Amino acid sequence: MPEAFIVDAVRTPTGKRGGALAAMHSADLAAHSITALVDRTGVDPGAVDDVILGCCDTIGSQAGDVARTAWLAAGLPDHVPGVTIDRQCGSSQQAVHFAAQAVMSGTQDLVVAGGVQNMSAIPISAAMLVGQQYGFSTPFAESPGWQKRFGDQEVSQFRSAEMIAEKWGHTREQLEAYALASHERALTAIAEGRFDREVVPVPLADGSVFATDQCPRQTSLEKMASLQPLAPGGRITAAVASQICDASSAVLIASEQAVADHGLTPRARVHHLSVRGDDPVWMLTGPIRATRHALERSGLSVDDIDLFECNEAFAPVVLAWMEEIGVPHEKVNVNGGGIALGHPIGATGTRLMTTLLHELERTGGRYGLQTMCEGGGQANVTIIERL
Repeated sequence: MPEAFIVDAVRTPTGKRGGALAAMHSADLAAHSITALVDRTGVDPGAVDDVILGCCDTIGSQAGDVARTAWLAAGLPDHVPGVTIDRQCGSSQQAVHFAAQAVMSGTQDLVVAGGVQNMSAIPISAAMLVGQQYGFSTPFAESPGWQKRFGDQEVSQFRSAEMIAEKWGHTREQLEAYALASHERALTAIAEGRFDREVVPVPLADGSVFATDQCPRQTSLEKMASLQPLAPGGRITAAVASQICDASSAVLIASEQAVADHGLTPRARVHHLSVRGDDPVWMLTGPIRATRHALERSGLSVDDIDLFECNEAFAPVVLAWMEEIGVPHEKVNVNGGGIALGHPIGATGTRLMTTLLHELERTGGRYGLQTMCEGGGQANVTIIERL
């Protein structure tokens, strides 16, 4: 089967809610990563076959196929098409899968995959809230088929996080200790310049340049313990949840033919890609089933994988996944995760992949595995091999 290669991967810094990137139009935010990717690789943009971007809540500045708009906003050739996809939190990881599958099928040779989300401008679940204003129900309410299968129960990521913490016996103190480690790892990574190569600074309207992730915090267990839980008597607080933020990211996927034709130097190859579903009410347990499936299909074991990125939607998601799969914490999210760096939903998949690729190169690792929980109880898994 033909190979799919990762030529380069970039991301903007993550801007905290209401922070440096809050006023930036989503198309321009995505265009910045795309432009940087084209410039860094030196690839002829006219040779790109497609642009696939992940994005959720596609209203306002994110509506109307933001992938196409972003490519044009970047001033790039208008014969190159774009498509926007929504697999909830895994949208841009799925964009990489679609790009790699196109290359592996032999139908395309160069594809830009990435994602964008301005959560400051367009709040999470905004599309559902707008729909309700026009008389439409939520995705789960008033569906006879859904009600017959799952009943009239709350479907919420917050409820799921509480359910996981309870089932796996995580105390609030354990969750907060994990969250503190995420911040400490991210701050160390920033201080040591680990993100310098992957982050493309963003010139702002006021003439300044935004170059460093805004979300990581100097915090403590004492500060976390002072927060009120999201549900009375619950374990989940804002401290153990991913941060709302704004960002974009992009990856160039190429075929062996494109590598030769354009004189490109691939940095990794896609070794495995898959996606699985799990109980949509539990929702956030998807990475457990999906990772087991991926390891079985790829013939690799946990010991074969040098680094893991498991998205920190909530601390119990990663803790339960590590326990079930048998992954040591020292190999997981080594530069911090969504609790510290933020979770710009549509952009997170390729944000994680960008960090995973660069960290494999920094440490000399061979295989990296990436997974994340997604709305509807789904999870993508990608295994990349550093070249």
